[in-house]
Amino acid sequence: MENQMYMMMIKKSKTYNKLTKQKVTEHVEHIRKLDDEGKLEICGVFKGFPGMAGMYILKTESREEAEDICEREPLVAGGYATYQLVDLLIANRENNYLL
Repeated sequence: MENQMYMMMIKKSKTYNKLTKQKVTEHVEHIRKLDDEGKLEICGVFKGFPGMAGMYILKTESREEAEDICEREPLVAGGYATYQLVDLLIANRENNYLL
């Protein structure tokens, strides 16, 4: 089985600086739900990269499922951010680091 995940790169929109506490709470609840469902490998905030908010690494059954998660992200759905979804092939000992 191929060890593939999806990386959601979250990009700030022009309205990102108008984020409300309520929207940030919805964002964190979304992260928590993904984690509870086993669909979140890791997430984090970018520091020192203007225009970038952060990223998720998602474990889903398909790219379509990952895209659905990205569209439902409250920052994206609320217009505060956009995203880029990237296929991520995991390199590790088991697959000889993709050699």
